[in-house]
Amino acid sequence: MPADAIAALRTSLATLRSDATTDRTFVQMARSKEDLFKTLPPQFEDVWLGLVDRLESSALFNEESCSFSQTDLLDKLALVLDKAEAALTSSN
Repeated sequence: MPADAIAALRTSLATLRSDATTDRTFVQMARSKEDLFKTLPPQFEDVWLGLVDRLESSALFNEESCSFSQTDLLDKLALVLDKAEAALTSSN
């Protein structure tokens, strides 16, 4: 169910915000939600996977840097989830 997938991703994202060592777990979960993205317009999956790719690449950085902000990236992931939830709600 799409709403359950969004809730699970929100929970995993919240865990990642408080414990950066869970980044691999989050990335695996984020990539495993193909069924959710099949219920949404294709651009959602494109944007989501692009952000997940950036998050995975960011594992090389331990802190915020002038060229990368993990906080901003996590905020963008949360925004995609908000928009996905809105799209699902409006389609019902």
